[in-house]
Amino acid sequence: MLSATNLQKVRYQIMGKKAAYEYSIDDQVQTIMYGSVFGDKQIREKMTVELKERLIEAKRENRPLRIYAGYDPSAPDIHIGHTITMRKLRQFQDFGHEVVFLVGTFTAQVGDTSDKTTGRPRKTMEQVQEAAKSYARQCYKVLDPDKTTVLFNNEWLDKLTLKDMVSIASNFTVQQFLARDNYRKRIEAGNPVALHEFFYALLQGYDAVHIKCDVQIGAKEQLFNILAGRKLQEAYGQKPCVCITYPILVGLDGKMRMSKSIGNYIGVCEPPGDQYGKTMSISDETMIEFITYVTRWPKEKTEKYIHELQNNRLHPMAVKKELAWEIVDMFHGNEAADKAQADFESLHQKRKIPQDMPEITLESPENIITFLNEVGAVKSKSEARRLIDGKGVKIDEKPVESYDALVESNSILQVGKRRFWRIN
Repeated sequence: MLSATNLQKVRYQIMGKKAAYEYSIDDQVQTIMYGSVFGDKQIREKMTVELKERLIEAKRENRPLRIYAGYDPSAPDIHIGHTITMRKLRQFQDFGHEVVFLVGTFTAQVGDTSDKTTGRPRKTMEQVQEAAKSYARQCYKVLDPDKTTVLFNNEWLDKLTLKDMVSIASNFTVQQFLARDNYRKRIEAGNPVALHEFFYALLQGYDAVHIKCDVQIGAKEQLFNILAGRKLQEAYGQKPCVCITYPILVGLDGKMRMSKSIGNYIGVCEPPGDQYGKTMSISDETMIEFITYVTRWPKEKTEKYIHELQNNRLHPMAVKKELAWEIVDMFHGNEAADKAQADFESLHQKRKIPQDMPEITLESPENIITFLNEVGAVKSKSEARRLIDGKGVKIDEKPVESYDALVESNSILQVGKRRFWRIN
């Protein structure tokens, strides 16, 4: 007999084999628009109508729609917050449409401040290129490699002349930018707004022109930038794209947006145990947002779970375990998910040390801070000291009390709640 998790996986496999033509236009519209947020009812209604019209037109012309979303490589890792829009791209692929995964190698150097109360420090091309390589690999954790075109926007934005930028800028007014909440609030607070920040929306808008997209998706805070793309497409004689936006995912703390810079994220390439454990650490309120936006669960299951959680008909721990299993399965497969769940239950519920862990052979005792840094358990020696101060480092289940402590053979080293090493 199949377990519940295996039954779930079989359902996904069957859904993935369904031919694109079997999905009606109404099915596609409902699926894509589910979870979208605009902050404006009229825009939502207009974009829903336009998406349906564009799908009808594409069917009549026997062609796929061209969909794109852009991702600025500000850090090397894609996290599950990015996958909200990536999963929508995957849904478009499953419906038979063409998808462009755009890596913002030029725009990342400008920095999008749409959701910021301050400016962003500018990044060098070297920093951006290194992260871009990682993004281009990691996108296939969600997207179908055979149906994805990866583009880098420095390839065309680098070639824009001053004359081009003047022409692009002539389509907008200063008042349009100053009316935006984030700029207005910063100005009212006496905080600087750099002129180059205005360029970001123009550059993202030009991406839509270059790609000739039918649909552009992104975060809700990017709506102004995406609408700028519609305006520029019209100026360049193209039909304006459909704009669809989704929320920014809250991080593990349940307060701030998910971000690697503040450490409240789950990376798509993180080890299965880390993904599972981090998911289990979130609050029940945050869990509801996660199951809405980062799972492959159908709408009916998602809404049923939310309703039953809110009416105390489901135990939050049971749902959280299923969510954690789902997240690991998405990025590492069901065997890894089963093992991550078993390790978590063994460690946290039965208070046992996991059987499988990395092994390191020591020829002689070594200082704990030096050892943690050398094996990659911490990013710096200062982080090692902070962990020791917070009782976050243990040897044979006893907290390390001193910076001068030694790591010796025949011991178990634990860092945080989920990472272990067997020292031989």
